[in-house]
Amino acid sequence: MSVVEALRLAVQGLNANRLRSALTMLGILIGVSAVILLVAVGNGATVAVQAQISSLGSNIIYVYPQNSKAGGVAQGFGSGSSLTQADVTALKDQSQAPDIVTAVPITGAPGNLVYGNQNWQAQVQGSTEDFASVRSYDLAEGSFFTAEQVSSNARVAVIGQTVAQNLFTDGTDPVGQSIKIQRQSFQVIGVFAAKGASGFGGGNQDNIVSVPISSAWAYLLGGRGKNISQIIIQSRSSDAIPAAEKEATAILIDTHKVADPTNPDFQMISQQDILNTASSITGVLTVLLGSIAAISLVVGGIGIMNIMLVTVTERTREIGIRKAIGAKRSDILLQFLIESMFLSGLGGLAGIALGWLGSIELPHVNSSLPTPVVSAPSVLVAFGVSVGIGLFFGIYPANRAATLRPIEALRYE
Repeated sequence: MSVVEALRLAVQGLNANRLRSALTMLGILIGVSAVILLVAVGNGATVAVQAQISSLGSNIIYVYPQNSKAGGVAQGFGSGSSLTQADVTALKDQSQAPDIVTAVPITGAPGNLVYGNQNWQAQVQGSTEDFASVRSYDLAEGSFFTAEQVSSNARVAVIGQTVAQNLFTDGTDPVGQSIKIQRQSFQVIGVFAAKGASGFGGGNQDNIVSVPISSAWAYLLGGRGKNISQIIIQSRSSDAIPAAEKEATAILIDTHKVADPTNPDFQMISQQDILNTASSITGVLTVLLGSIAAISLVVGGIGIMNIMLVTVTERTREIGIRKAIGAKRSDILLQFLIESMFLSGLGGLAGIALGWLGSIELPHVNSSLPTPVVSAPSVLVAFGVSVGIGLFFGIYPANRAATLRPIEALRYE
């Protein structure tokens, strides 16, 4: 018997019991669509996290002071105070660090903001004129502060979209207005374009106020030293990040007079490190979601085996007649295997269509979820597994049909 003939007989057999065949395919349909949809959600989460991490800046490395200790107890990450302006100057020296484009100091300040009768809490960051370009912040309006304004302790500020929306609720143009930060007056000279959440513990990137670091030191931190909470280094390219890290490490070990290079008083983490960690987490999540959905495929396969066993029992006399007129064992085996695989393959195709449709509609149903990204490999694997399940769970019923003795089969009523 040819495969085409076996396929024709399979279609006839399934068509004779349409409702039962449809219900049997339903298990495979649900399994395949679930695998495709959940893997697409996992892929979407990976893409979203990667985009959010990339929005933090291009080719950047974060340098934090080592954790401080109080009473022998380690404080929070980067809670020390070992970074200085001299470190920033050394890192920007192209003769010592050719792979570093620039280095930007960051200091945090209390963020109690007031405009008129409105008040808001936001992260206030003191930095230099390179902050916006290094962190990939675009301006929706106005301008960013200049090097002259940094050197002159100018009381100017650039605010994020969230700050603008919550302080200027009456629709007033923020640029040119005066706001109070910790009771100190600052003039708004620009508004950042929206960026959204960083997606990796960085919070809302639009809930920010950027001021000259000299102004933060002078007016917001009470003039108590020139503390730097972190330094952001920008390398010349993504490929140059490892080289830039080595150069920065060597420079800081030298400027800090570190006796033991294996135990420096600073910590360093690159954007690529964050991206790799996030991708690893979302990758595991994707595999987990796909594995959970694949359980329903196994359940669907058991349903196929059950129905095929019933089919063999119902068609025992037919099998006996075919064997009596010369059908070989391989012909009967092929017939029922093709029928089982056709059943699961058809369910798999329907599942692909349903999964693809679900990935399109899911963002409309729940906008908080990342936009699903359907990948060709997940579709091919899901369909291949569905057909494979039909083959695997169809072997026993097909073999049972093929081993029936013609005389006993003809006696079956």
